[in-house]
Amino acid sequence: MPRLLVIDDDRTVPLLVRKAVSGLEIGGEPVEVSAALTAREGMHLAKSEQPDVVLLDLVLPGVRGSELFSSLHADDPKRPVLFMTAGGTSDTAIEAMKQGAFDYLLKPLDLPKLRDLLTTALESRRLMSTKVGLSAQSGDKMPTDLFVGRTESAVQVYKSIGLVAAQDVTVLVRGESGTGKELVARAIYHHGKRQDKPFMAINCAAIPDALLESELFGHEKGAFTGADRQRIGKFEQCSGGTIFLDEIGDTTLPMQAKMLRLLQEQRFERVGGNTTIKTDVRVIAATNRPLEKMVDEGQFRGDLFFRLNEFSIDIPPLRERGEDVLLLVEFFLSRFKRDLGQTELEGIAPEAVELLRNYAWPGNVRELQSVLRKAILHSTGPVIVPKDLPAEVRGDRRAVGPASPLSGPPATGRPAERPAETPAAPPPPDAAASPAPPAPDAAAASANGQPTGEASPQPTPAPEPPKETGPPSDLRPLLDAALAENSEDIYADSLELMERYVVTRILDRTGGNQSRAAKLLGITRGSLRNKIRGLGITIEQVIGSDED
Repeated sequence: MPRLLVIDDDRTVPLLVRKAVSGLEIGGEPVEVSAALTAREGMHLAKSEQPDVVLLDLVLPGVRGSELFSSLHADDPKRPVLFMTAGGTSDTAIEAMKQGAFDYLLKPLDLPKLRDLLTTALESRRLMSTKVGLSAQSGDKMPTDLFVGRTESAVQVYKSIGLVAAQDVTVLVRGESGTGKELVARAIYHHGKRQDKPFMAINCAAIPDALLESELFGHEKGAFTGADRQRIGKFEQCSGGTIFLDEIGDTTLPMQAKMLRLLQEQRFERVGGNTTIKTDVRVIAATNRPLEKMVDEGQFRGDLFFRLNEFSIDIPPLRERGEDVLLLVEFFLSRFKRDLGQTELEGIAPEAVELLRNYAWPGNVRELQSVLRKAILHSTGPVIVPKDLPAEVRGDRRAVGPASPLSGPPATGRPAERPAETPAAPPPPDAAASPAPPAPDAAAASANGQPTGEASPQPTPAPEPPKETGPPSDLRPLLDAALAENSEDIYADSLELMERYVVTRILDRTGGNQSRAAKLLGITRGSLRNKIRGLGITIEQVIGSDED
């Protein structure tokens, strides 16, 4: 169970902290909070309870919080310590950050921000403490975080980790989304020389460009609007340790230039600052994008690519790992049945196993985990049978997903093209030479010597409604099919269909321009790419949902 220790002489602070973490779970377990009113009591609890995170007040009776921090940090260098201070410009807090504190908060405490910081700190602690195993075996006794596999491609990953872990070089981990790139990065960390120092993971695609530079390099007070205090960045905070930069292919060219300098010189300046800061971090980067092609197209710096690519580890997609699929099924099944309280579950029927083996797994290991969780929850007996698996795995064409007819015809990246209409019947051979006979009224008028004029105007037919491209916006077919099957995933499936419709429609509007689409949607470009991959939307010369 994750433990949080609060050291503050104000008795109301632990109450606020308990309220902030109420309902919060790390690794599937609730957070336990203990409190100390004095430095002496706090140090005693730190030694006896071994908390995962400490929330420390800078001003304590009889001792400075920074002095207590030194003792806490010496006792466990990997344990995140967050400071609380009533002054946003405290030199003591800044110095403590330089010594290795995780972050600091201003009083009075902002509960949503407190919860976010504690969640980040507890998750960082979990990543640093939970070792990643490398095994070709499966079963109940395996550790929680494990890169499982015994095919040749999996064994090659193990060998690569063993070769590079002890070497203090930059590593580039490559593979599709969901293949386990962060697990490989953590395995390198846990088997390397810096395993007793901090490990921090940053998803470059999840942080807007304007904030990523401050997150990594820090900023000075007044550097930009809202910078009301100095901030220590991750490269400075993690000095001596390892930083994992996920989705590095989504960074901008100016950010790449700053990263290049850091990799070459281990020096940088905070945003808005002139002082050069020296650090010592090992960088492990990951991407699912074709960096060589991006270099050729001018989207990624070639010099940074060569610097990152000192040692490369390629993780194969799950569809190419053969019998590892069944090994992973056994591993996750044993874990999830405990996590979900389904201990009476005995296994999977052979027919269901065959479906799992033959499925293409576009979402890789992450999708496999999701499928097994759903199957366990839907199972009504001790054995998972085909009906317990999601419709896309069963090959049900009514499923809402990349292979679903509900996803509709592809939406083009150009103005929508009208479908071909059925050609009219050809005219008779002499039709071109023979004028059409006049209307009866016109003929009568001509016979009476009256001018014919123009034919009587005919009523204008109502314009046809525009043909809609892309996934349908009408949920009725989905709801009718789901209700007929007594589905228990109606809400999730409806949200997925709606999201696919919105994303595809906006991409159609922008002609496939992802930067413009992300701006219209109000999300980052990296988040849009994740949605495109997750929803099975393809962008080539046309945009649409995969039908394969």
